[in-house]
Amino acid sequence: MSQTNDILFLSHGGGPMPLLGDPGHQQMVTCLQSFAAMLRKPSAILVISAHWEAPVATVTSGASPGLIYDYYGFPPESYEIQYPCPGDPALAREVFAALRQAGIPVQQDAQRGFDHGVFVPLKLMYPEADIPCVQLSLLNSLDAAAHLAIGRALQALKRENLLVIGSGFSFHNMRAFFAPDTPEIRAKNQGFEDWLLDTCANTDLEESERTRRFLNWDEAPAARFCHPREEHLLPLHVCYGLAGRACDEHVSATILNKQSGMFYWSASEQ
Repeated sequence: MSQTNDILFLSHGGGPMPLLGDPGHQQMVTCLQSFAAMLRKPSAILVISAHWEAPVATVTSGASPGLIYDYYGFPPESYEIQYPCPGDPALAREVFAALRQAGIPVQQDAQRGFDHGVFVPLKLMYPEADIPCVQLSLLNSLDAAAHLAIGRALQALKRENLLVIGSGFSFHNMRAFFAPDTPEIRAKNQGFEDWLLDTCANTDLEESERTRRFLNWDEAPAARFCHPREEHLLPLHVCYGLAGRACDEHVSATILNKQSGMFYWSASEQ
């Protein structure tokens, strides 16, 4: 398979905190800015965010999407954040066609704006807001196989220099973020991160085994502790379904005192 798009799974942090100077997000901010500096500037961006679930795969098709401040209890300035990037109705149609061609139920939504899983990382990576962007939902079934299939269907996209971002979090246990930092919690966090790194980056794995691991991710060490609900992991399933191979680069960042992973697949790999 020839991979034509750069693919990045990122851990996007807690709400707007990365944009508010929170020290617990400094490593994440540095990581995302480093990725942006390393990547060629994309012609368009497709984001699969953990913060949008729908009964069927749904893609934003508006020309000028607004923002959805889908977080609560933060300072007033966090509800005044702007990221006025254009939408890309043509790319939305291409995503729609790719999924429909693969037999995946899909619809377009011309009214929905971008949630914080989109605008927070993009504001850090591309603050000029001059790159057209489209968002694709998760399925509210949270079915692992279905999200791998969505990724495979996106292989049909022919857009030149497209960046596909899976915006989630490799660790997402809200109680643990704010619980005392114990050796037991650290061990569970690290155990799952080690498993995820081996699953995504080990070139000795057959793709059938890598796929099996993604399908049965909840068998991993401390899987359900790290992900009581898997919506923040599933954007990685879409990324792997699209790439179909081991990642080229892994970066670990401490976010809210938890080890969190980022995974990158380069389009230059043929």
